[in-house]
Amino acid sequence: MFTCTLLRSIYVRLVFTVFCVIVLTSAAMAGVVVNSPANGATVSSPAHVVASASSTRPISAMRIYVDGRSAYTVGGGTLNTHVSLSPGWHSLVVQAWDTSGAVFKQVRSVNVVGSAPSGGSTAPGGAIVHSNIDSMGGWDTCARCAGHGGTGPATPHYVTYNVRSPSMDGASAKFVNAGVVSYSNAIWWKQVGARDSSTHFIYDLYFYIKDVGASQALEFDVNQSVGGRRYIFGTECGVSYNRQWSVWGNNRWNPTGIGCSITPYTWNHLVEESYRANGRVHIVSITLNGKKHYVNRSYDSIPSGARDLNVAFQMDQTAAHRAYGAWLDKVTLKHW
Repeated sequence: MFTCTLLRSIYVRLVFTVFCVIVLTSAAMAGVVVNSPANGATVSSPAHVVASASSTRPISAMRIYVDGRSAYTVGGGTLNTHVSLSPGWHSLVVQAWDTSGAVFKQVRSVNVVGSAPSGGSTAPGGAIVHSNIDSMGGWDTCARCAGHGGTGPATPHYVTYNVRSPSMDGASAKFVNAGVVSYSNAIWWKQVGARDSSTHFIYDLYFYIKDVGASQALEFDVNQSVGGRRYIFGTECGVSYNRQWSVWGNNRWNPTGIGCSITPYTWNHLVEESYRANGRVHIVSITLNGKKHYVNRSYDSIPSGARDLNVAFQMDQTAAHRAYGAWLDKVTLKHW
């Protein structure tokens, strides 16, 4: 009797020990591993962030927080991206969620020196600069292709060059969407000459609009086709439908949570910074009227047989389909 009881006791302890080992091993497997950057590292901008996450359940998503603000999100358990940071010390939090809702994270402090290869608001000395693109004339245009899925209505629209008022320099361009059905759209684009070696872009312009309520959205893009791929650096201000900036990727508009408030009857100054790397589009930042917001979104490019570089501007109407105009001035593209 004593021997049987002793054996049972040993068996129970063995089972309990194995259970504890399994639990501890599973707990050790769950978490976030940040391969780059190291804690306390000195880095340049954009900082290369490489991390992975694991759990006993599938990882739903990973996210980078910079100084407490969301900077980048990706589905799944691996993350490899570049995050633009201003000079100085920053806190980076890499966080992950599994399908049960469990949260894992790692924190890094980094010291940023120098400027982003993608450029700040100032391009390097060797950059190519196209100034006053609004005054060049010969903008291509399309209405149907500006609609959802490229099958929009045949929207009446036009552009007038060298408009004296309103203007910043005495020669703005006036774009008009005169659609007569709900959600009429029109897009214009200007080719500036293909340059395959350019990988970084700054789109800098002023725009003026009177009837803000007539606009559902205003779109500002840089497009480059090179090496069999098309890179769409697309940004959209949801003027009257969501009042935030969205960026183009995965064949759809992706809201950023960054507010977009347009002031009517005044010149609004917009600066957009972007670059391409490893076959992907990287939207770095949007600066509207002096307020800069880092977007730090990245998306795959798409196949293309073209070879070009252009800037684009699109005007969308609301359901009320009220005709309205927008003026562009001092439109500049810098690339290197």
